[in-house]
Amino acid sequence: MDGLGIYIHIPLCIKKCSYCDFCSYTDLNNDMFDAYTYELCRRIKNFASGQHSKRCVETVYFGGGTPTLLPIRCFEKIMGTVYECFNIVPDAEITVECNPASISFEGLSGLKALGINRLSIGMQSANDNELRALGRVHTFKDLCDIYADSRRAGFHNISLDLMYGIPEQTPDSFENTLNEVCRLSPEHISAYGLKIEDGTLFSKTRDSLILPDEDEEYHMYSRCVEILEHNGYGRYEISNFSRPDRESRHNLRYWTLKDYIGFGVAAHSCVEGERFGNSRNIKAFIEGKDITEERYAISEEERRREYVMLGLRLERGIALKEYRQRWGSDFKSDFPDTDRFIVGGFFKEKNGSVAFTTKGFFVSNSILSQMLDFE
Repeated sequence: MDGLGIYIHIPLCIKKCSYCDFCSYTDLNNDMFDAYTYELCRRIKNFASGQHSKRCVETVYFGGGTPTLLPIRCFEKIMGTVYECFNIVPDAEITVECNPASISFEGLSGLKALGINRLSIGMQSANDNELRALGRVHTFKDLCDIYADSRRAGFHNISLDLMYGIPEQTPDSFENTLNEVCRLSPEHISAYGLKIEDGTLFSKTRDSLILPDEDEEYHMYSRCVEILEHNGYGRYEISNFSRPDRESRHNLRYWTLKDYIGFGVAAHSCVEGERFGNSRNIKAFIEGKDITEERYAISEEERRREYVMLGLRLERGIALKEYRQRWGSDFKSDFPDTDRFIVGGFFKEKNGSVAFTTKGFFVSNSILSQMLDFE
């Protein structure tokens, strides 16, 4: 049986950021920490007691929310349960997301002692006015402090998250953020364009937000690619850059259609051709009620469309020979607009593969919607 990736959702936050639509709660107390941890561990054991017992796990990812709001005692219980229930491979990538000011040096040292070997830190910007506009609770100094503490605690694989196209941001201020992140020299950088989601504070104040226009946003993205590549970070996915061999192995599971199981509120899974997810109801979760949403088998056509959509997110794109071997047809015949997008400069064809250009990556959602007939 192939390897497995594990995602563990910790839906806790000090406060909700203005752009965030992720499932998270701000009612923080020790009783809730312990109750959520207990139920999380119980469900991990139940899943692993069946056919997946001792299945090899190649990646573990704690996402949120802000997982590092959990006390170390809770991480000890969760990690102990994961090691008890699964065969964690010796070189497994084990990541925890954290935000500046959410954890101390002692906490970071505690995570490292438990086998956590990768951190993903929410930096977003090096400019304090932009952080305030996003509703973040940290300053750039806080980011620098947690980064230094992470290195001191022994972490040698750190990712920093950035955002562009945000309120009060200019091309020059984003370039300052890029220069600062390169000065810190993490192993991995993610750079996401702001998308205003329904139900967020930004969606309610959209008309009053002063945002960069589309030309400025494209300039930010293209300069991001140029500056990061100049500093040794290769783009391997539309929004992700890394030093050699420092790609996020967990996220690559999603983009290459490998199995993953999600535990916790709002976590989703794709295991052996079946997709299922959990509801956002934390009260029902803690009470031990069944919160699994409808399971369904992924059809061959759905899988093919996912293969194209996710494959084109990657810098390497779609290998035409591999596509033909896997699906028994020709990529360009199946997607006849491909040549038109190549002529328009949105795709490039090189070494037997079709992939987005930087120009194409910037409008990839629109192009993929046309190619795959998304509504």
